[in-house]
Amino acid sequence: MTTARLGDMDEAYEQKRMPETEEPNSDARIDRLPETFWRWKIFLMSGLAVLFAWSNYVSGLVLAQLTAIGWVDATSSALFTSVYMAGMFFGSLLGGVIGDAIGRRKGYLLFVGLHTLCMYLAAVAPNIELLTVIRAVMGFGLGALLVTIFAGFSEYVPAATRGTWMGRNSFLGNCSNPISSLLATLVTPLVTADANWRLMFAIPAVLSTLVWLWAWRQYPESPRWLESRGRFAQAARVLNSIEDEVERESGAPLPPVHAHAGACGDCASSAHEEIPYKSLFHGDLLRRVVLGAFVLVAMNVTAYTLMTWLPTILLLKGIDLNSSFALYTVMAIGAPAGAFLGMLLMDHLSRKVMGIGLLLIMAVLGPVFALQQNHLAICVLGFLLQVVVEMYVVFSSGVYVPEIWPTEVRMRGSGLANSIGRLSGIVTPFCVAALLSASGVVPVFLMMSCVALSTAAVIARLGFDTRGMTAEEIGNVAVGGHARA
Repeated sequence: MTTARLGDMDEAYEQKRMPETEEPNSDARIDRLPETFWRWKIFLMSGLAVLFAWSNYVSGLVLAQLTAIGWVDATSSALFTSVYMAGMFFGSLLGGVIGDAIGRRKGYLLFVGLHTLCMYLAAVAPNIELLTVIRAVMGFGLGALLVTIFAGFSEYVPAATRGTWMGRNSFLGNCSNPISSLLATLVTPLVTADANWRLMFAIPAVLSTLVWLWAWRQYPESPRWLESRGRFAQAARVLNSIEDEVERESGAPLPPVHAHAGACGDCASSAHEEIPYKSLFHGDLLRRVVLGAFVLVAMNVTAYTLMTWLPTILLLKGIDLNSSFALYTVMAIGAPAGAFLGMLLMDHLSRKVMGIGLLLIMAVLGPVFALQQNHLAICVLGFLLQVVVEMYVVFSSGVYVPEIWPTEVRMRGSGLANSIGRLSGIVTPFCVAALLSASGVVPVFLMMSCVALSTAAVIARLGFDTRGMTAEEIGNVAVGGHARA
């Protein structure tokens, strides 16, 4: 090995081993890490946690089975769904606050653990009253889990490919839809309706337990979060450990650290700046809250209406239970297909263009789907609608809303926007039930179109393109009347 090569390695090592009393420059150090198993490991722990938390995708399947055994009617079905969405509202709101306070690792373990426990309890619930209560707590756990995982994961990936990595995370999570639907289709002829819905909770609970145990051993705290809290020594130790692991996996020294534009050069003596929660209600951060809330309202109204009510809508069209499950399963394949397509396009299109375009397509495609009576047309258009909706889910909850915040307030901002968005999920089931009872299927999809068009207008006015922006650039917002460096 040449002397010059040894010198380069020494320089890289010295840059990596920054003194633990200085600001560790987490953003630049993480962004320049090569793609090795370490990043795939973080991705799998995040994505599998969402994949197996499929209580959000089995709502319609469970309600159909509960209806078959006489546990619920239209009103109690709406209550069952609404308490779940109410739980998700409070989970999103409080989960963001807790996640910013205790960290990404502890937040992951806490909320994945809570949601998993609730799935176990739901599987053995003796009556609909207790199941509804458990469902509310399950919603709390899931709301907090989604905020924690999606917002937290953005801190472990580089700016240049953040959209792709977060799209992968959302894609893996969206595979829950066809997997749970296929499982229900296979299980339905083999077991009773009562056993069927219980298995829809028990199976993912076991799988989630395995992922939780892996994360308990391997999931690191976010150096970006530690640095944002002024815990420079801990951030440096975590970064040094990550860099050692990545170097072993890559078999080569890491490239030099180049500070991002706008980053502080020598920040050893700089004071750590706290962003209070009240800042979310003023100036630039308030505009981001409004933007994120509208984006997620559209997601909740479209995606959760399809997930929860599509089997019921198919039954109202005169399709029998088994055929309804079969059609729903085929259409549900559009979910991972859409998530995969969204993942591929995420870092190649402007975030604004992508969001607005998907909303306009949904606004047209939904009512057209609602007018169909032919099984083939229902299947094809339903599949296409699922593709577009899940592309929007990747865009909205998987990438755009989690990434538009400064690190210091990432989970609180994302959680507040999510909680406002969840309010629509509390109201929407009653609106859908009333529309289905009074006017049929078409008005439901017209309502979805109005929401999509309104949100497209908000993105056009308040949205900004975060594609390729570093964490420092995204975090450079006015707080307390002045811009943050």
